[in-house]
Amino acid sequence: KEVGLLDADIYGPSIPKMMNLKGNPELTPKNLMRPLKNYGIACMSMGFLIEETSPVVWRGLMVMSAIEKLLRQVDWGQLDYLVIDMPPGTGDVQLSVSQNIPIAGAVIISTPQDVALLDARKGAEMFRKVHVPVLGLVQNMSVFQCPKCKHETHIFGADGVRDLAKTLGLDILGDIPLHVNIRETCDSGQPVVISQPQSDA
Repeated sequence: KEVGLLDADIYGPSIPKMMNLKGNPELTPKNLMRPLKNYGIACMSMGFLIEETSPVVWRGLMVMSAIEKLLRQVDWGQLDYLVIDMPPGTGDVQLSVSQNIPIAGAVIISTPQDVALLDARKGAEMFRKVHVPVLGLVQNMSVFQCPKCKHETHIFGADGVRDLAKTLGLDILGDIPLHVNIRETCDSGQPVVISQPQSDA
């Protein structure tokens, strides 16, 4: 399957680092940007268009214009799936994406803590209001296991996302632990699913 990954978190683009990609996209003869590619995934991000340390201080129309550019002025080729990573919340980015392209479904990712779950619930309700199916929830940083004694600690609370899923009538699609290998491999641009596919993490 051909997969594309669009980093729509223009305020804090993290996909370039996690996918170990740097540089500016080349332009096609039709003046479209070619996404950068690694691990067999075509990626596009504001992080390729601005300096790594430059903040994006935009609102409203500028945000919508940037999202439109990332969606319409990129030569994605023939994709089976385009995964769009959005920032938390229910702001301009989410509305702009949901109004500009047909979306097959949204996946809500949250830690189990109450403060994060407030945003997760609002996100799920927003997608339902704009007629985007919510495919389910993923519980992130669900449990920490001490690497020495193997004791498990629910730093952000236990089962908060599971409880929210029941309330909203949604499925749990995954449960990701708080694990040092996941953090290290993301920071090094070698995701754990690629670099350590047999790992428990």
